[in-house]
Amino acid sequence: MKLRSMTAIALALVAVMSASAGFDNDFSGATLRVDYYHTGTASAEHLALDRVRVEGPWPGSRTQLIDTTNLGRYLVEVVDLDSNRLLYTRGFCSIYGEWETTGEAQEGTWRAIPEAVRVPEPRRPFQLRIRKRDRQQSFREIWSISIDPASRFVDRAPVPSGDVWAVMEHGDPSVKVDLVVLGDGYTAKEMDKFRADVERIVGALLAIEPFASHKQDFNVRAVNTLAEHSGISRPRAGVFRNTPLGTRYNAFDLERYVLTFDDRAWRDAASAAPYDFALILVNEREYGGGGIHNLYAITAAGSPSAPCLVAHEFGHHFAGLADEYYTGSVAYQDLPGGKVEPWEPNVTALLDPTKLKWRDLVLPDTPLPTPWNKAAFEKRSWESQGRRKASQAEEVPEQAADAARRERRERLIELLGKNEYADKVGVFEGAMYVAKGLYRPGVDCLMFEMTEARFCPVCRRAIERIIDLYTR
Repeated sequence: MKLRSMTAIALALVAVMSASAGFDNDFSGATLRVDYYHTGTASAEHLALDRVRVEGPWPGSRTQLIDTTNLGRYLVEVVDLDSNRLLYTRGFCSIYGEWETTGEAQEGTWRAIPEAVRVPEPRRPFQLRIRKRDRQQSFREIWSISIDPASRFVDRAPVPSGDVWAVMEHGDPSVKVDLVVLGDGYTAKEMDKFRADVERIVGALLAIEPFASHKQDFNVRAVNTLAEHSGISRPRAGVFRNTPLGTRYNAFDLERYVLTFDDRAWRDAASAAPYDFALILVNEREYGGGGIHNLYAITAAGSPSAPCLVAHEFGHHFAGLADEYYTGSVAYQDLPGGKVEPWEPNVTALLDPTKLKWRDLVLPDTPLPTPWNKAAFEKRSWESQGRRKASQAEEVPEQAADAARRERRERLIELLGKNEYADKVGVFEGAMYVAKGLYRPGVDCLMFEMTEARFCPVCRRAIERIIDLYTR
């Protein structure tokens, strides 16, 4: 048995060394960032190159270069021009992909949103392709461009030398998940506050399973970015700030949705550290955040809900997890239906129960669909929504809003806990902004109502799959 184990380890080491040698043959070891503009309407879409630049050393895996997770609305591909070999792929989502489903885009208004993809720099000329899912969830090419890394048009200026500090380091970036934490709306006098916020928020995130069991798989570094004024823009309150990263509330006219459309600003700041994923903390108390798969996660650091909110938004960013709630306000008008299976790992249309993507986690005696007290939940949820809108109209102080959220959370914990299958994996109707035709795997989860700081087993497995993608 011992001989077999040692043989298996030796074979694994040979495989890793062989894959690493393959990486060195095809890639320089640096990171190449391709900035472009994504522009159009709900019915027209175009991409245009902005610039190509070299950043620091490639922080990602050197052995798992082809993305097999099937996550994301888009897919970036790197193809060697001479041999037509596929060298690298990664799925991702974008702000544009959300915007094109809004009423503004549906009405034909054109917008241009800056985006970028980061790939390991090839040694030879290559073709960069962007693919997008169609209505049937198949990827179709929407843009391609040939790039010669040796071209004088590739920007090789040094990356910004930011003030980087280590939160935790557990090993070489190529075999760890590298998280960079940025701050927006923190002045020079608030750098101690930023440090405390980073340690508190990252600590809360990594205390939740499955992150807690995989803490040694993470490197976390923070970059100090200095703002002239404390806080970020809150348009509904008439507050506007010029911040280093350009974050603001009211994205897509949703008061609590925080994004930055200044893609170059946050990426330039992040490039001071090796990173696979990015978390932006905004120096605000007002509840708010956002998360987009393989783009970034944003959390209001001062909100009492931050420990749950950061995990929810990071679930989007890190593992492509879908929102499981369906009674909240959203800006999207082109809502998903139940006719096609979603790509997100934690939502299903249940088109064929025998092919349920989490079937192995469902006990034999659990009915599909799985009953739950849906009507009672919806009644209570809509009542809460009505009170929340009234509070917003009356401009109720944030402290009062926090108290209302705590009360709502306590009531929902009691209500959802009364379900017969509350602690079981099943298929519970109501998910991804629609009440009918889409199903989630648990009665409650951080991707549903955030009543408790825990992910359901399906979401935990999805997160672990991404950890494996960057550490093996």
